[in-house]
Amino acid sequence: MTARRTIMIVGNGPMPKGAAAVIDAADLVIRFNDCRSCGAGGEKTDIVAVCNTGRPALSMLGGGVWKSHAAVRQAASIWCVRDGAKFQALRGKLNVTHPDLGDLCDDYTDGFFAFAQATGRGFHTVPALTHESVDAALERFDPGAYVVPSSGLIVIAEILAHWRQPGDRVVLAGFGHAGWEGHPFAAEREMVEDFIREGKLERLEPSIAKPSANPYILAER
Repeated sequence: MTARRTIMIVGNGPMPKGAAAVIDAADLVIRFNDCRSCGAGGEKTDIVAVCNTGRPALSMLGGGVWKSHAAVRQAASIWCVRDGAKFQALRGKLNVTHPDLGDLCDDYTDGFFAFAQATGRGFHTVPALTHESVDAALERFDPGAYVVPSSGLIVIAEILAHWRQPGDRVVLAGFGHAGWEGHPFAAEREMVEDFIREGKLERLEPSIAKPSANPYILAER
């Protein structure tokens, strides 16, 4: 029988008190971009999921700050959350609707792949199908006009659809569902809460009642 795993998806939002020990005890820990979740959100890092297009990608690949980050050095794998061809297809539309985002679709996947190869890490690009399935699912929650789903939601969907094994627990920490106005965060929160009600996801409980309890996880209220 396959052992039950805890998969922790750690966003860069506020962390509940005591989160570090719980996150570091997980079997698989996924962090995002510059891994600002480290510290209050623990240190263990197995996968770093990156926004591989536009200015964030260029910033991470330029210089050595991101590449030398302790979490990135520790990670066994780099995930690119944006399919390059998918974003190239979006370029024409965004040039009309969001001309200020002219570089959003610039694809730096090759740079992250080269880094992963050179440093002996695994590499994965989340397929366009995952992005498209998230777009379709968000329609239930009246997202309004938005640019693209957040990297966090894309990774959640990818894990649930293709990586979670029977019996695995998928737990979120540091997800405040707030940030760049181009993401449909209100609808994303509703979608995540739907996953929680269905038993597919859990959230790290914001308050820890007993230090001896393990782990301190509750569904979203």
